[in-house]
Amino acid sequence: MAFKNEPVWFKDLQETVQQEIQNLKMPNLDRFDYHRWNLDQIDEMADAESSPIPKDLSKQQLVSFGDAVHIKLSQEMIDAGLVVEDFKTAFENHSDLLQRYFMTKAVRLTEDKLTALNLVRLNLGVFVYVPANVQITEPLQMLMIQNSLAKSNYFGHVLIVTERNSSLKVLQQLETRGDIANRFHLITEVVALENSQVEFTGLDLLAEKTTSYINRRGYLDDAARIDWSIGVFNDGNTIADFDSDLKGSGSDSEVKVVALSGGKQRQCIDTRVTNYAPYSTGNITQRGVILGSSELIFNGIGKIIKGAHGARANQENRVLMLSDKAHGDANPILLIDENDVLAGHAASVGRVDEHQMYYLMSRGIPKKVAQRLVIRGFLGDVLSKLPSEKLRNQMIDVIEEKLKNELEN
Repeated sequence: MAFKNEPVWFKDLQETVQQEIQNLKMPNLDRFDYHRWNLDQIDEMADAESSPIPKDLSKQQLVSFGDAVHIKLSQEMIDAGLVVEDFKTAFENHSDLLQRYFMTKAVRLTEDKLTALNLVRLNLGVFVYVPANVQITEPLQMLMIQNSLAKSNYFGHVLIVTERNSSLKVLQQLETRGDIANRFHLITEVVALENSQVEFTGLDLLAEKTTSYINRRGYLDDAARIDWSIGVFNDGNTIADFDSDLKGSGSDSEVKVVALSGGKQRQCIDTRVTNYAPYSTGNITQRGVILGSSELIFNGIGKIIKGAHGARANQENRVLMLSDKAHGDANPILLIDENDVLAGHAASVGRVDEHQMYYLMSRGIPKKVAQRLVIRGFLGDVLSKLPSEKLRNQMIDVIEEKLKNELEN
């Protein structure tokens, strides 16, 4: 269901992009061909009423089911002035803020065909706003569920804005209910203004029949910081695009990604941090495990623009393969256009360490259990640094379940 009664400025944006969309190209992902997925295809269907939020989810702080949104903030959050609204409500209450920040900072309207399509076909929107000098200590839990009980188009957009000297913790979880094959488009923008701090933890658990395009973007002003901690554990084909633009002096972004591919799925995780400003710091750490006949590609891009003196850009991309039929790549890319900087990268694609396996098995540990322990150790460096204990434990449980299913089949 598309929005109704949108403000004039929003309709104008949609009309402008609609005129240009046919001339736009699909995103370019190094060493990964996804064009047969038809992510730019729209399934035509009659408009239907929003499905109600399932009763078992009604106590969540924020839950979306298909294009329906339910919000139930704590009194502490409300008293602090935190704004969390669906786009329909935000158009009425905060149209000026939406117009100022929606696809103006972190994502460009006509960046590529998929970002443009998200605007033109948008049917789910969530707006989060933290006023200046406000510290939200309680994490905002955001459960976003694709309704695949029927054929549907999912085009969602989350806009998070933190004003100067504010802070916010976000836990975003993506799931699927139902087993109908559908596509999933979601863009999440985080606009961190001067000296604001955002901890963003994501857990992606979309179903096998879901082909997904997940775009998370950050815009950082002076001395702003965004910590991204993301677990990509979808069962279906996935494009994940995680980008941070360090626009302000002294801004800082840390990106930690853990991924697991199994079965016959194909996944590409494209992570970029661009240093536009002096003394900005961008770090990328990605670790992935590949099982079955699946494919996992890590692209890590660190880019330092001329004039960003004193900038730092480091990245580490590592892939562990457990099958001769699997395919994986770890592609570090550094694009440096300034002399007074510090930059480095590391990358590896390998198999389970035979010496570690021999050590464990020589002490009576079964091979499959030993494999899981080695994998846990491989991913542990990243998992241990996740800021949320709850999400960390949940990620560990997901990893254990996936490994158990893959290794025993």
